[in-house]
Amino acid sequence: MSVVDDSFGNPLKLEQKASMLFAGGIGTQGYQCGMLWGAALAAGAQAYRLFGSGPLAETAALLASQKTLESFRSRTNNEINCLEITDMNFQGDNPVRQVLKFLFKGGPINCFSMAAKYAPLAFTAINSSLSDEDISAATPPVSCSAMLAQRVGASEMHLVMAAGLAGGIGLSGGACGVLGAALWISAMNRPNDEIGLNIMESWAGGVIEQFLKSSDYVFECSEIVGRNFETIEEHADYMRAGGCEEIIATLAAQ
Repeated sequence: MSVVDDSFGNPLKLEQKASMLFAGGIGTQGYQCGMLWGAALAAGAQAYRLFGSGPLAETAALLASQKTLESFRSRTNNEINCLEITDMNFQGDNPVRQVLKFLFKGGPINCFSMAAKYAPLAFTAINSSLSDEDISAATPPVSCSAMLAQRVGASEMHLVMAAGLAGGIGLSGGACGVLGAALWISAMNRPNDEIGLNIMESWAGGVIEQFLKSSDYVFECSEIVGRNFETIEEHADYMRAGGCEEIIATLAAQ
């Protein structure tokens, strides 16, 4: 996120700091690679700069998020989850052993190399998507994650930044974007020493616990809603029908 934001000439230090909890697929949980969460947030920041707030900006952010996802898949044999990409399960029976294995295999070097190669691809994907003159606003509510941001009183910029997380990031069906938005926004409201990777042992663990209770202990969007969304309008239709209201209300109350 930092590299892409800086490339657009729009450094956002607080927002970037809070995004570190996505490393390892939401605090080493193994879901979507933290680079995807960061790229989606960077896409939203640029969408806000270009389109302001509202349905058009949210739609643009979500479209750009989808493009960053496509560019990421092209480098990872179509995988998006940290667990599959690194072949590491940091939440297993012996997490210390997993960390040592990760270090021994050169995991940090590989991940930093991957980030260095992916950042310019994400920048190009975002720039290309947001330059499309044919973007038209979806019928609101556009994004479940933006709705959560609105419920908790986030700024208009943060609302648009969160929009691309909808449907498990770019409607990909991965780990819930509403949960990601709730964690990210909460992290921005906390001291720096409370933002880290051991999220299950910190304040974030409570947020995740409440989320799981409201989602029947399922993390991934496609499992929660029972399908993948093919279009932004399809997702908007689902939201207008009250989809995921319990999850959004539960996390907004945290």
